[in-house]
Amino acid sequence: MNPTLSELEAKARRPAATFGGDAHIVCDNLVRIYKTEGVEVVALQGLDLVIDKGELVAIVGASGSGKSTLLNVLSGLDVPTAGVARVAGMDLLAMSAKDRLRYRRSVVGFIWQQTARNLLPYLTARENVELPMKLAGRLAGPVKFSGPAEPVTPAEPVASSPPVAGAAKLSGPTELVAPAPPVAGAAKLSGSARKRRALELLDLLGVASCAHRRTPEISGGEQQRVAIAVALANSPQLILADEPTGELDSETSEQVFDALRKANRELGVTVVIVTHDPLVSEQVDRTIGIRDGRTSSETLRREGAEGQIIAEEYAVLDRVGRLQLPRDFMNALDMERRVRLELESDHIGVWPAREDPSND
Repeated sequence: MNPTLSELEAKARRPAATFGGDAHIVCDNLVRIYKTEGVEVVALQGLDLVIDKGELVAIVGASGSGKSTLLNVLSGLDVPTAGVARVAGMDLLAMSAKDRLRYRRSVVGFIWQQTARNLLPYLTARENVELPMKLAGRLAGPVKFSGPAEPVTPAEPVASSPPVAGAAKLSGPTELVAPAPPVAGAAKLSGSARKRRALELLDLLGVASCAHRRTPEISGGEQQRVAIAVALANSPQLILADEPTGELDSETSEQVFDALRKANRELGVTVVIVTHDPLVSEQVDRTIGIRDGRTSSETLRREGAEGQIIAEEYAVLDRVGRLQLPRDFMNALDMERRVRLELESDHIGVWPAREDPSND
């Protein structure tokens, strides 16, 4: 039975579902174009991405695929050219410069591959972790070992590393408001309280023994775990890590990844890691592949009935129906330019377009 005119009108008046809903991170048809000496480089070409709160996700891709550009956009260090990018309900394209700075202070913690960009060499590990709390100047609360991190007020930037801080309150899906004033009677975090919290974080991440040593006196893996503690000092909602194990051996990489996983599981923070390291990308809940500026594949992992990890890889179908076939599939069947499609009852068949010899 065909719908009536009134039913069609009622359907048209209903608000359309927002892509990604209330997911923690949403990118919809995201575009980033760079202009260098008159040449345009399209780093992101209509990328779609949805990440829920509390997920532990790895982003992988060849050099130049757009993964680092995506991380810079999500961290507020870069501004998208077009599309939609939302983190914790905040519209990254609609932010003013002041709001963007506040966002970087209050929502995200960033970990660079180069340890020199994460820590100040003349401070001890404990002092590096204390510094964001000291600059924030307000009570951050004790370390939580279960459930999501509690929101706190933002911190000031820390020297050469990107500022990290706690979660900001939101008044709407795209509006970032000023942080709430401190609770009446609450004093600034005392030196002893900052020290206690810093030591708790270092202990949580397995580097308590480094607390009183300066950066040059501890190993690269320990420096990265201290950097994670710095990023967590003011309880951010999101941790972004750019190749955090890129300069480490496999054993040390495992220790750094365990620290990120512990932050995700025990503090409830969402963690997004850009990596080439298979040791990392194979142990997260979801691995997202990026190719030519778009999400091309996702690998989901779940625990089987006997406790084994089952990984299933999927191609990503975007909102307009675009699908990137794996390049090795295309090469194996000599697919290029055109393919033949056929709709079956439960799947779509894809075949290479063969030239008919009779047409030669």
